[in-house]
Amino acid sequence: MMENEELDLWEGVDEDGNPVTLRVNRYFYYNGDEYVYLTDDIDPSAKPEAPVQGYIMKVVPYTGDDGEEYEDFEPVEEELNEALIQVVRTNFRDDSELQ
Repeated sequence: MMENEELDLWEGVDEDGNPVTLRVNRYFYYNGDEYVYLTDDIDPSAKPEAPVQGYIMKVVPYTGDDGEEYEDFEPVEEELNEALIQVVRTNFRDDSELQ
């Protein structure tokens, strides 16, 4: 990653209500729906203390009260998640930005 390249980060909460920040790695389409591949390695140049965790979420666009377009990320069902993991592994295998 280039030094001056700004990371795209997503802030949300986990299933226990704790705040979490994830790095947006890649958007992709599967069966007509948009998904996002996120990882917990906020600083990709730092050596991680634990294995990097990856997450796939569905992208749900919406219009805010201010008229601006925004995106929500929603978890996917376990069975679909397994298929999407294979898509990420197959299609982005040689992509240096994916762990």
